[in-house]
Amino acid sequence: MPDANAGHATVAEALLAELARRGTKRIWGVPGGGSSLDVIAAAPRFGVDFVLARQEANAAMMALADAELTGAPGVVMTTKGPGVSNAANGLACATLERAPLLLLSDGFTEAQRGWLTHQYFDQQGATAAIAKGYARADGAAPAEEIAALLDLAQAAPRGAVHLDLTGQAARRAAPPAAATAPAGEAAAPFGDAAALLAAAHHPVILAGVEAAEPAAAAALRALAEALGCPVLVTYKAKGVMPDAHALYAGIFTGGTLEAACVGEADLILQVGLDPVELILQPWRYRAPILDLALRPHPVRYAEPQAALHGALADSIAALLPHARHSDWQAAAIARHRDAALAALRWQGEGGVSPPAIVTMAQAAAREAGRAPRVTVDAGAHMFSATALWQCEAPRDLLISNGLASMGFALPAGIAAALHDPARGAIAFTGDGGLMMCLGELATAAQTGARLVTIVFNDSALSLIDIKQQQRQLPPAGVHFSATDFARIAEGFGVRGFGAATPEAYRAALVEALALDGPSLIDVQVNPAGYPAQLQAMRG
Repeated sequence: MPDANAGHATVAEALLAELARRGTKRIWGVPGGGSSLDVIAAAPRFGVDFVLARQEANAAMMALADAELTGAPGVVMTTKGPGVSNAANGLACATLERAPLLLLSDGFTEAQRGWLTHQYFDQQGATAAIAKGYARADGAAPAEEIAALLDLAQAAPRGAVHLDLTGQAARRAAPPAAATAPAGEAAAPFGDAAALLAAAHHPVILAGVEAAEPAAAAALRALAEALGCPVLVTYKAKGVMPDAHALYAGIFTGGTLEAACVGEADLILQVGLDPVELILQPWRYRAPILDLALRPHPVRYAEPQAALHGALADSIAALLPHARHSDWQAAAIARHRDAALAALRWQGEGGVSPPAIVTMAQAAAREAGRAPRVTVDAGAHMFSATALWQCEAPRDLLISNGLASMGFALPAGIAAALHDPARGAIAFTGDGGLMMCLGELATAAQTGARLVTIVFNDSALSLIDIKQQQRQLPPAGVHFSATDFARIAEGFGVRGFGAATPEAYRAALVEALALDGPSLIDVQVNPAGYPAQLQAMRG
């Protein structure tokens, strides 16, 4: 009897075709010897590149950044066993950053699971807590299974999914998937949103991660300008309202820095704000909340009085006819913005101050005719980086905020630099975060990424050091021996510079920004000013 599936694409090819259809251009990872090799061999035919990383969690960070920049699913490829367990931090990061990501791992066949114990653990169980879904594509309709899994990754809340693909499954025939109509995202009203908006005299907009999509960001700006009210952004929403815009009032984290401005509100409009973005402090405001989000959030800091759930641009369009110009004055918004920046003024001496590291980098880039994206690692240096780097558009700045994972900036910077080689990227990282992904400097060199990695080097986990000091505990467990990152970078084939003074840093920036490939600047920082910044930001 002839094979009914003869002539059909393989499952590996069907996967690549579906990814290409959704806009995926790269797969990042460390391959295994099973399905990984089938996918790598077929990928060029679908316009998909494979980028070899040095460690799987870092590859997942690269895929996450890729997903944020393109809107398409990011893909991280791993071997079975240790590859899956290594990737776990990157998967958790994608899920809490609300980024669509596919973990493509080599799997074990049913027969192997009956007798084999080498490298074996329950891979589905291992990712169940940090991935939205799991599939094996070994059923009767593998193409539909793959499409459904990717749909799940891209549905709100976006996040990681896991395809556990054996070599046997990857090579079998995959009949074409049946066409299905995409599900719509109709806005669901809750309460009288229009009446709440119309009654407000001092509204404040808090923009979050969901507003970083182009249509949502454009709609938010139109609403803000109609209201003439201040806009504060979470770290993930930097650029949704340009820093240079008169209505931009600063960063919102749920801390102290923004409290004076938001405290004047008689209505708080949360636009795409996900509770995962806020710090661990109670909600401090009494003004009613109007929530515009892709979906209801089951756990949140404060309950809204009204809500529109669905596509943000559609929800904003429904509200615009009810928006009247508020009683806010431009001078009052400017005072709040300037006060917030002044509160972060550096109070330490010696080395190069973190605010200067950020502002000098942007000034040097502009002088060189460059507009690099920036990626920011978790740590005390992020206060200066997020507040002082001037963004013009969403995703000009990338950061891990929902998980707040260290080891993000370098891998994400590689992805950003390869995504847009003309712009390139700057990665702002602490020494602790860089040590977690140092091998990816070799990936930057191998790919020729136009990336400047700037290390805030104070030989400590400074943010944890501050918290230890606040509790008046003896100093222990937070300091490193001194590391010369510039020399290490050279060993990986990355141009290295050291800087202990502003003058040396300025000279290093000029040289680094002139290069077509990767570079690293190791900047000596005195951390004495961090405690005051933390107090100003969070209270």
